[in-house]
Amino acid sequence: MKLNRENKLIIGLCTAAAILIAKLFSIQILDDKYKMDADNNSMVYSVIYPTRGIIHDRNGNILVGNKVAYDIVVTPKEVEAFDTLALATALDVSPDFIREKMEEYRRNRRRIGWQSVVMLKKIPQETYMRFAETAYRFPGFKGQARSIREYPYNAGGNLLGYVSEVDARFLEKHPGEYSSGDYAGKTGIEAAREQELKGEKGYSIWLRNSRNRIESRYLDGEMDKDAVPGKDITTTIDAELQHYGQELMKNKVGSLVAIEPSTGEILTMVSSPGIDVDILADIGQHYSDIVSDPHKPMFNRAVQAPYPPGSVFKLVNGLIGLQEGVLTPDTHYPCKMGYHFGKHKLGCHAHKSPVDLEESIMMSCNAYYCYILRDLLENGKNGDVAQSMDKWNEYVKSFGFGQKLGSDFPAELGGFIPNSEYYNKWYGKRRWKATTVISLSIGQGEIGCTPLHMANLCATLANRGYYITPHIIKDSDDLTIDPKYKEKHYTMVDQKHFATVVKGMYRAVNSGFGSGATASIAAVDGLDICGKTGTAQNPHGDDHSVFICFAPMDNPKIAVAAYIENGGFGASYAAPIASLLTEMYLNKSIGAERRPLEKRMMDSNLLHKVKTKKKK
Repeated sequence: MKLNRENKLIIGLCTAAAILIAKLFSIQILDDKYKMDADNNSMVYSVIYPTRGIIHDRNGNILVGNKVAYDIVVTPKEVEAFDTLALATALDVSPDFIREKMEEYRRNRRRIGWQSVVMLKKIPQETYMRFAETAYRFPGFKGQARSIREYPYNAGGNLLGYVSEVDARFLEKHPGEYSSGDYAGKTGIEAAREQELKGEKGYSIWLRNSRNRIESRYLDGEMDKDAVPGKDITTTIDAELQHYGQELMKNKVGSLVAIEPSTGEILTMVSSPGIDVDILADIGQHYSDIVSDPHKPMFNRAVQAPYPPGSVFKLVNGLIGLQEGVLTPDTHYPCKMGYHFGKHKLGCHAHKSPVDLEESIMMSCNAYYCYILRDLLENGKNGDVAQSMDKWNEYVKSFGFGQKLGSDFPAELGGFIPNSEYYNKWYGKRRWKATTVISLSIGQGEIGCTPLHMANLCATLANRGYYITPHIIKDSDDLTIDPKYKEKHYTMVDQKHFATVVKGMYRAVNSGFGSGATASIAAVDGLDICGKTGTAQNPHGDDHSVFICFAPMDNPKIAVAAYIENGGFGASYAAPIASLLTEMYLNKSIGAERRPLEKRMMDSNLLHKVKTKKKK
């Protein structure tokens, strides 16, 4: 039977009605989401901020913890007539401050609506308690708890970093993750591990009645969400050692880095001058002073300053020479107060001559390494000088130089190791030779590396030929580190060649005063410290003082690099400081005979020697 137009219309209307009824049933009975949307105008969300994860040192000590602070939150549409002076007194602010804020909310009432806004941030607990006692007198005003950072140890301000309120630029970079008024890690470990540390916000939902007063929990709290605390993090840092290193570096510009060779774990990372932890929790109040400081305390020299390594780099050239066969441990070279080539001379201090490899390390002979570099570049084994330079570059990079080491610390820079392409651009193709770049032999010239690179070199020497990428986070219950931080990276030099270099480093420290050894000041009875001094030339003032060392000689537990800007000879400041740090770590105290040295290092002030640029 064919349907006429009238029947078709009736069937269509019935079908549409059935669909509509089913949809309404779904919306009203089955799906709470639509009920929530319908109630949105009467719903009030109260944010619950999570506690941020705690940062521990390697021994379980708390480096960064939390304490409670309070924000004063205002819902302008709930505010009734109140005593301005009484509120100002309770909150320890001026009456004018209260008046200005209320006027601001009045001007922006359309935008604010029924929202709550933060009027005061992170007030002290005693202020909050005073307010809480009289809060009933001030409808529309309430306290909101949040945790802020506290620092039990004055250790590692630069490496820990700080937390601050997110700004518009940060919100743009992290769409949907943060809201205005949230806090996030901005530098250091706080920034690098923000995702683990931050946790997740929660909220409580409340309902307003017809008089716009909060009346009850929405659905008896069924839709509330608990805040999820951030994950705790265990660092590789030794808090006590970090603090001690900071005391040694006080009033000096430079860096002090210590690594556990067998694991690559960073024990200490001092950048001086640095940020005192006392100001980290409220860095905004001090920020202008920090950024205007000519010594740049926020600049982490340990991973960002590309310094010339000076004579500590001789160890690398010596090892390359052994591997390439241009010398043996018994090879002797003369030194006549330096290396002479044509009308030029690369100078050296007075010492015994000729010397073998161990003695060249012990006495830090410059001429010896000029001979090595020239032989490496001119022996023809790897082609012409340019090709030999590129081979040398490969060797050096196998020690971790000229590139980022890949640490888990933010803002690490890679330094620079030149190659033939660089010199071809600078001098022209085939217009340079070995003597043109002879300063590379003693760690000068175009070489740039960070104190972390130098500490990593020391760890490589301690391990006799390999390093594990330096890192600052340990495995813990809440966090498993990347497996790459457990891999061994071998240099291009056979392990057998390291023994001679290590013996030379041992003799440099333990041969006694009067022997010609350059690092006798670093000796500590029973520790078998192996070290190498460096004096990095500085065209802008006094030379930089450099020293690397590890101890004990066998089964080393610590490798240290100290770099003191304008500190002069390596033995003047870097060697004492690095050896004191080593002694403190291994012996847990400084021997009586070395306490005067300790006092001299702590009392020394070299800031006046460092040239700074004055801000206009």
